[in-house]
Amino acid sequence: MDYLVLAMGWVLFYGSHTLLARLNIKRKIRSRLKGRYKWYRLAYSTFSGLFFLALFLYAGSIASPKLFAPGPGSTYLAFMFATFGTIICVKSMQQVSVTRFIGLRPQDDISTTEPLQTEGWYRYMRHPLYAGLILIFFGYFLYVPNWASLIHLLALLGYLPVGIHYEEQNLLALYGSDYAAYKNEVPAIIPRFKK
Repeated sequence: MDYLVLAMGWVLFYGSHTLLARLNIKRKIRSRLKGRYKWYRLAYSTFSGLFFLALFLYAGSIASPKLFAPGPGSTYLAFMFATFGTIICVKSMQQVSVTRFIGLRPQDDISTTEPLQTEGWYRYMRHPLYAGLILIFFGYFLYVPNWASLIHLLALLGYLPVGIHYEEQNLLALYGSDYAAYKNEVPAIIPRFKK
């Protein structure tokens, strides 16, 4: 039962994440909030962060048997994957305004957009944050190989095709042909390194 609750928690987390980030939903919220909409991104980030933390705390409270006995090799791989994933996330966020991304710099994120980011890790993949999260969650599973960490990983992998689809609809609406050309040129998650 605990695993079902955890899985449903991830469904709710990813569902709310996608729903609240949809451009048409944000426009409806902006029409209701008017000038207060500039704080929406901060409220959204706070809600998502607390929900994410609650899921991990709940998972930690479940007595979960190990799926395999971790050894030095799996522990080494766990740290390697998680470290590399963290590096990808941190490096890709250097191309983005973190204060704007989180909402610490309040503004209307529908009418004011940053230039389309295609440098740094974004030259190799359109969604480096997602790629980094896959590596982090996979590393976490290797380090704590139980049902709860497997559910974390599978929920992320199950969500990504849906999340990417809706995120790219927003990006196409915001950036038009520039994003369409970028999308045709650069893969979504698995990088293609060119000379």
